Amino acid sequence: MQPAPPADRPSRFPLLFELLIWGLYVGLYKYAQYLDDATLLHQPMQPANFPFPQLILFALLATAYVLPYYRWLVPRLLRQRRYALLAGSALVYLWWGIKLNTWAVALLFRPLAVPPLLADFYQRFAALTPAQLLGLQNPQLGLLLTDFLAFGCVAFVRVAFEQEYRRRHLERDHLALQLEQLKSQLQPHFLFNTLNSIYGLSLAGSPETPRFILLLSELMRYVLYDSGRERIALAEEVTFLENYFEMEQRKYAGASITFTATGTADAALQVPPLLLLPLVENSFKHGRHHYSDHASVAATLTATPSQLHFVIENDMLPEAPAAVGARRSGGIGLVNIRQRLNLYYPNTHVLVLSERDGRYRAELTLNVSS
Repeated sequence: MQPAPPADRPSRFPLLFELLIWGLYVGLYKYAQYLDDATLLHQPMQPANFPFPQLILFALLATAYVLPYYRWLVPRLLRQRRYALLAGSALVYLWWGIKLNTWAVALLFRPLAVPPLLADFYQRFAALTPAQLLGLQNPQLGLLLTDFLAFGCVAFVRVAFEQEYRRRHLERDHLALQLEQLKSQLQPHFLFNTLNSIYGLSLAGSPETPRFILLLSELMRYVLYDSGRERIALAEEVTFLENYFEMEQRKYAGASITFTATGTADAALQVPPLLLLPLVENSFKHGRHHYSDHASVAATLTATPSQLHFVIENDMLPEAPAAVGARRSGGIGLVNIRQRLNLYYPNTHVLVLSERDGRYRAELTLNVSS
């Protein structure tokens, strides 16, 4: 089965990236910086692997001030596009935030410091006077800059992924509305045209009348109920198209209307419902079979475990073919299928529409995985 589209749930990358910054930057880099500062007060020190691990906890708590910065301040002002205010408020917040946060954590850790080395280290931060805390000088300027860069990156990653997630959801909602519009257009088309055909058959006492009614019932059931799912088995979509083509063939008995599916029964693929319908509708709407028995509509669908290939061709109306092509290229159905293809099969599909020698051809290739 194919995976659901990527907009189904938010990406976990921003959270993993955030945890990585906390682990590598705060847990290792800032720990190493604080350890270097502490050992400068007591030289020499016996070498050891990760001496004084409580400094890791100290580094984590001393960096807690950045949480409002990258989780609230930066995203809020970025969404409002107030970039000058963001730069100024971030500088003010971080400049005094790092001093006040480190001072408070040092007061907490000072009674717990057993080695003299750590006691002197905590005392250096805890002994700051109110004037030093609120003044313009900052003894941790280096760490302030790295905090700004590291957690600024975290904030930008979170905002970027959030906006992408919202954009894709809006796009999916828009496409869902377009699909409903496509279905609402399809229902009257089937009902009025097919009921007229059934009425004519019933007047003539044709034995084809029950088959027409059955086909109409199957088509409307699929459109109304089955197509409400996000994805549907390829075999069900093929059955819908076979019924569609059979009904059109019965309506235009003199024309040649064919649909051939190869490899679809064995292909365990899931596709968006009614994905191919705009291409089929276009051919039947603009085909010459409406006015001449010497016309054709021919479609083929070939499925492999890794690819779907769909081709449909029809004879064009003889008058103003350029105008017909213009209407085709700008129709809501083709706009819908292009947007759905970009959403469900980004960079893995090719749709080619062409006109040649009085024939219109639509060719779609999807690279899929089972």
